[in-house]
Amino acid sequence: MDETALRDEVTELLRDLIRVDTSNPPGRETAAAMLLKEYLEAAGVECELAAKDPERANLIARIPGTGDGPVVAFLGHTDVVPADAQDWRFPPFAGHLDEHGYVWGRGAADMKDETATRAVAMATLARSGHRPRGDLLFIAQADEEDGVRDVGLSWLVRERPDIRADYAIDEGGGARLELADGRIGYSINVGEKAALAAYVTALGEAGHASVPLSGDNAVPHLAVLIERLARYRTDTVLLPEVTRLIELLAGPVDGDLDAAMERARGLHPQLANELPTLVGSTIAPTRLKGSAARNVMPGKATVECDCRVLPGTTPADLEAELRTALGSDHRYELSFPEPVYGGTSSPIDTPLFDVCRSWVEQQDPGAILIPTISTGFIDAHWMRQAFGTVAYGFWPSRHTPLDVYYDGVHNRDERIHRDDLGFALQFHLHAARELGAL
Repeated sequence: MDETALRDEVTELLRDLIRVDTSNPPGRETAAAMLLKEYLEAAGVECELAAKDPERANLIARIPGTGDGPVVAFLGHTDVVPADAQDWRFPPFAGHLDEHGYVWGRGAADMKDETATRAVAMATLARSGHRPRGDLLFIAQADEEDGVRDVGLSWLVRERPDIRADYAIDEGGGARLELADGRIGYSINVGEKAALAAYVTALGEAGHASVPLSGDNAVPHLAVLIERLARYRTDTVLLPEVTRLIELLAGPVDGDLDAAMERARGLHPQLANELPTLVGSTIAPTRLKGSAARNVMPGKATVECDCRVLPGTTPADLEAELRTALGSDHRYELSFPEPVYGGTSSPIDTPLFDVCRSWVEQQDPGAILIPTISTGFIDAHWMRQAFGTVAYGFWPSRHTPLDVYYDGVHNRDERIHRDDLGFALQFHLHAARELGAL
C-alpha cells in the first residue's frame, strides 16, 4: 500500500475514533478500545481487552517476536478532555475533514491522532508479514487525562506484567522547530516533571463582615501569600538532559547559565516559554477557598497550588522552597494532600534515540533532535517506573502549524493535518523495523 493510501487509512481511523465520545470524566473508553480491536483483528493482529472497569477497557495488541530481541511498545490513550460544542467551528465529535486536509475534533491533537497512527502502523506491519525479534505491542489505555481512577496504564503495569517493554513511544514530542539560526530541530520528550499539589492556608480569626475590625480576616493574609508565591523563582537545578539541550542549542554553558539560556531562548518562541521551566520547580496558584458565607470573614483561607518539580526533586525539597517564598510574618499551614505523580526520565544514549535521530536526519537533512522534559504528565511514567522502560514522547509533524496544533490542545477547534498522520506513520514503521531487527 502506498504512502497516500496509508495516510488516508489513518485519517479515516482517526475520524472514527473522534466520533466515539470518550470525554473524561466519565471516560467510557471501552467503545474506542472495541473499535481499535476490530480494526486490528481484521489485519491479523492479536488483540485483547483488559479492564478493571467494564466501561473503561484498555486494549493490548501484539505482534509476537521470533527470538530474544527487545520488546517495543507503542502507547496511546483513548480518553479526551471535555469539549463545549457551542465554542467550536465544527462539532467536536463529528470527525470533520475540511477541504484543506485538516481533521477537526476533540482528540485530533491530544492524542487520538497518535493512537490512530500507531494502530495503523501495527496493521500495516501485520499485513506485510513483519516478524520482529522481540514482541511489538500496541497499548491503547484509558484514563490518562484524569488519571485518578486507576483503570488505565497505572493499573495495567501492576496487573499485566506481560506488557513489560524495553522501549516505548508515547506522546509529548515531535514538533518541528525552525530555529532563528537557520537550523531545524525536532523535539523529543525524554521525561516529565512530577506534579505535586500544595495547599497554603492563611490563618486568622473569624468575624462578622459588617464589622471588619472585629476579627482577623484570613483573606488579606492569603492575598499577601499568593503574591509572594507568584513572584518567587525557585532554585536552579540543571539536569544532564537539560544541559545537553542547552548546549545543543546554544553551545557550552561555560559557567554562565543565564547567557546560554538567553541564547537558546532566542532561537524560537516555544523555547522562550518552555526553557525556564526546565531548570527548576514551578509554583502556580490556581484555586481559592475562603468563607462559606459572604457576610463571614473566614479564619482560614486556602490557595491550591499546582507545582511541577523536576525528576529527582523530593516533596521535602519543594516544601523548603515554599516556606522560603512564604516567609514567616504571616501565619499559615502548608499541606500536600496528594502523592507525587510522575517525575521520571530516560537516558538519551540508547538505540531508540538513535532510531529517532536517524529518521529525522533522513527526512530533514541536517536537522537535530532536541531532548526535552515535559512540563505536563504523560503515561510513559508508568512504564519507566514499573519496568525501567526507555520511553520517549515522539510523534513527528511538519504540516500543521505549531500555533494551530498547540492552540487546539484542550481548547476549541482542535485539529491536525492529515499529511502529518501519514508523516508520523512512516516514522513508526521505520522505528518498528529498526528496533525489531536488534
